[in-house]
Amino acid sequence: MELQNTVKDALNALYHHPDDTVRMQADRFLQNFQRTLDAWQVADNLLHDPSSNLETLIFCSQTLRSKVQRDFEELPPTAFRPLRDSLNNLLKMFHRGPPKVRTQISIAVAALAVHVPAQDWGDGGIVKWLRDEMDSNPEYIPGFLELLTVLPEEVLNYKIAARPERRRQFEKELTSQMEVALNILTACLSIAELKEQVLEAFASWLRLKHGIPGSVLSSHPLVLTALSNLNSELLSEASVNVISELIHYTTAGNIDGVSTNAPLIQVIVPHVMNLKSQLSDSTKDEEDVKAIARLFADMGDSYVELIATGSDESMLIVHALLEVASHPEYDIASMTFNFWHSLQLNLTRRESYISYGNEACIEAERNKRLQVFRPAYESLVSLVSYRVQYPEDYQDLSSEDLKDLKHTKFAVADVLTDAASVLGGDATLKILYMKLVEAVSGNSSNEQKEWRPAEAALFCIRAISSYVSVVEAEVMPQIMALLPKLPPVPQLLQTVCGTIGAYSKWLDTAPCGLSILPSVLDILMNGMSTSEECAAAAALAFRHICDDCRKKLCGCLDGLFHIYNRTVSGEDSFKVSAEDSLHLVEALSMVVTELPLDDAKRALEALCIPVISPLQEAINQGPESLSKSSCRQLTIHIDRFAYIFRYVKHPQVVADAIQRLWPIFKAIFDVRAWDMRTMESLCRACKYAVRTSGRFMGLTIGAMLEEIQSLYRQHHQPCFLYLSSEVIKIFGSDPSCADYLKNLIEALFHHTTRLLTNIQEFTARPDIADDCFLLASRCIRYCPQLFIPSPVFPSLVDCSMIGITVQHRFTVYKLWHHLHGKRACMEFFVRYNRYIVT
Repeated sequence: MELQNTVKDALNALYHHPDDTVRMQADRFLQNFQRTLDAWQVADNLLHDPSSNLETLIFCSQTLRSKVQRDFEELPPTAFRPLRDSLNNLLKMFHRGPPKVRTQISIAVAALAVHVPAQDWGDGGIVKWLRDEMDSNPEYIPGFLELLTVLPEEVLNYKIAARPERRRQFEKELTSQMEVALNILTACLSIAELKEQVLEAFASWLRLKHGIPGSVLSSHPLVLTALSNLNSELLSEASVNVISELIHYTTAGNIDGVSTNAPLIQVIVPHVMNLKSQLSDSTKDEEDVKAIARLFADMGDSYVELIATGSDESMLIVHALLEVASHPEYDIASMTFNFWHSLQLNLTRRESYISYGNEACIEAERNKRLQVFRPAYESLVSLVSYRVQYPEDYQDLSSEDLKDLKHTKFAVADVLTDAASVLGGDATLKILYMKLVEAVSGNSSNEQKEWRPAEAALFCIRAISSYVSVVEAEVMPQIMALLPKLPPVPQLLQTVCGTIGAYSKWLDTAPCGLSILPSVLDILMNGMSTSEECAAAAALAFRHICDDCRKKLCGCLDGLFHIYNRTVSGEDSFKVSAEDSLHLVEALSMVVTELPLDDAKRALEALCIPVISPLQEAINQGPESLSKSSCRQLTIHIDRFAYIFRYVKHPQVVADAIQRLWPIFKAIFDVRAWDMRTMESLCRACKYAVRTSGRFMGLTIGAMLEEIQSLYRQHHQPCFLYLSSEVIKIFGSDPSCADYLKNLIEALFHHTTRLLTNIQEFTARPDIADDCFLLASRCIRYCPQLFIPSPVFPSLVDCSMIGITVQHRFTVYKLWHHLHGKRACMEFFVRYNRYIVT
C-alpha cells in the first residue's frame, strides 16, 4: 500500500509540480519502478482501485502492458491464469473507456497470447476464448472488439520478448482461427454503432494475408459491407482501409495469388472504378479524395502485371491513375509514382516476356505493349513536369520547405526517367522542350515570372540526360541556343549549369559542339560569380565538360586557365568554395592529360603555380609562423596537388613536378609532422604522385621514404605507414630499391611493434594497427624476400597474435576500427601462409 501511494505521489509531482527538478526526479523514479517485480501487483491494484485518477490509470495500464510484453518470464508458470483473469476483468471494467486505458489493456492481453501457447488458453486458443467471453458478456463487446483488432497486429510487434519460433507459432494459431474471428465480426455487424469498429478489426485480420480463399471472401458479408459503404459519410474511412487490405490480400500468400483470387478481384475492381468521378469532385473533402486515390494506387501497385498486358480493362485503371497523377495536391498525385516505375520495369525487362518463347515473339510483344502505353506515359510527362516549379513565394520558403521541394524534384526526376525508359529519351526530350519553349515565349513581358516554368522545364530536361542520344540533332541544339538568353536568376542559372554538365557527352559528340562550347563556358563563369549554389553547380559542370570534351578543349587552354586561376586564387568575384574548386583542378588536369608531353609539362607548371604560391609564402615566413598556421590554410592547397597528381596521366611529367616540389613538401613535413590532418593531406598527395609516376620518381622516392622513416620515430602518424604501403606496391619488386625499402620496413615495424604491445594499445591506436598490418600484408605480397628474413618479422608475428585477440566491446566507432585492425591481422596471416606454401 505504501508503494502504491508513493507511485501516486510521484505521478502527481510529474504532472503538477512547478519545480522542474522535482518533475525530473519523479520521472526517474517512475521509470525505475516500471522495471521492478513489484510493478506487476502495484499497477494491477491501482487499475482496480476506483479512486485512481486518469493519469494513474494511463500510467498503470502502460506499465502492465510493457511488463507483459517484455518481462513475462519474470512470473512463475502458475501466474498465467490469474493474470489473464485480471486483465479480462480490467477489459470489462474499461469497456466504455477511457480509450487509452482500454487500448493498453487490450494490447497487454494480445501480448499475453503471443507468450502463451493456444492449448493453455483452452480449446482453440485466445480467439475461441474471446468468442466465448463475448457470448457470455454481450454488454462488454466494444472492449472485446478492440482486443480482436489488436490481436493480429501483435504478430509483428517486436517489442514483445517472445522467441522467434513462438512468434511463428502464434501467427499460425491466428491464421487457423481466422474463420472464427470473421464469424465473430459478422455477428457484430448487426449492431449499427459498432460497424466502424468491426470494419477496422476486419482490416486488421486481413493483414495476416492468408487463411480464407478469395472465392469465399468475394461474397462474404464483411466484404460486401465495406464495398457498399465506400461512399458512406460515417464508414468510408474504415471501408477504404478494408478494401485496401483486400487488394493486398489478393496478391499475397502464393505465386498464383492473383489468379487464385480472381473472383475477389472481379468484385473489388468495379466498385473502386465507380469512385473515379470523385477524384475531380471539388466538393469532396481532400482527405476523402486522398483515400480514394490510395485505392487506385493500391490497385495499380498490386495488379501491375495484369495491367501491363494492355487489355482494355487494364487501361481503364491506367487512365484513372493518370487522373490521380493530375491532382493538384502533390501528396495525392505522388501516390501513383511507384506504379509508373513498376509498370516501366514490367514493360521494358525481358523477363516479363519469357513465356512468349523465341526472341522474335518476345520483341514483337514488347513493342506492342510499349505502343499501347506510349500515350499514357506522354501524358504523365506533361502532368508531372510542372510539379518541380518553384512556388511564387519561393523567397519566403523555410529550410524545411526547401528540403521538401528538393525531395519533390528528385521524385519527379525518377518518374521522368521511367517515362524515358518507355518512350525513349529523345521522344521525352521533345515533350519537355515544348514546355521550355512555352515557358520562354509566355510571360515575356515579365522576366521574374518567366524564370520559374523555364527552370522547371530545364530541371526535367536535365533529369533525362542519360536517356537522350548523344547524336540527337533536332532538339538539343535549340536548347543550347536558348540557354544564354535566359534571365540571370540564381535558381535558374544553377539549373542551367547543371543541365550543361548533364549533357557534356552530347556536347562532345554533336557536330556543333565545338561552336557551342564558348557560350557554355561563359554561362559557367557567370554561375561561378552569382551565388555559392550556382558556383557549386557550375564547377561540377565544368568538370564534366572538361572530362568529356577534353580533346576539343585542348585548343582553349588560355580560356580554361583564366577560369582556373581566378577560382584557385580565390578572386572575390568568384564564389566557388575551396571544396568545389577541386572540380576545376580535376577538370584542367584531365585536359592536360590529352596534351603532348612537352605541352603537358608546360601546362602542368601553369597548373601548379597558383597552388605553390600560398604554400611557398607560408614557408617563407619561417618555421614558427608555419607551425602556427591553421591546418585548413595548408590542406586546401595540398589537396589540390593531390588532384593534380591523380588526374594528370603523364607519369614522367608528374615525376618531374614532384621533384621540383619536394623541397616545399619536405618543409611542411619537417615543421607540421605533429599535425595529423596536414600529414594525411600531404601523404595523400604523395600517394597519388607515386601511383601516377611509378618508377619515374627516381631519387625523389628515396628522399620521401627517408623523411617518412625519420618522422615516424617521433610522431607515429598512421598515414606514414599507409604511404609506405603504397610505395611497396609500386617499388617492392624493383631490385634497385631493395636497400632503402629494407631499411624502411625494418625501421617502421621496429617502432610499431614497440607501440602495439598489448590489447590496450591496439584499442588506443586502431589506425596504427590497421595501417601496420596493411603494410605487412603488402610486404608479403610484393617483397617477401626482403620482409620474411627481416629481424623484425618474428616481433610482428607476436604483435599480430595480440591483434587477433582484440575484443569488440566498446563503442560502435571503436568497434569499426577494431574490425579493421583485426581484419588487417587476418589478411597478414593469409598472405604469410600463402608465401610459406609456395
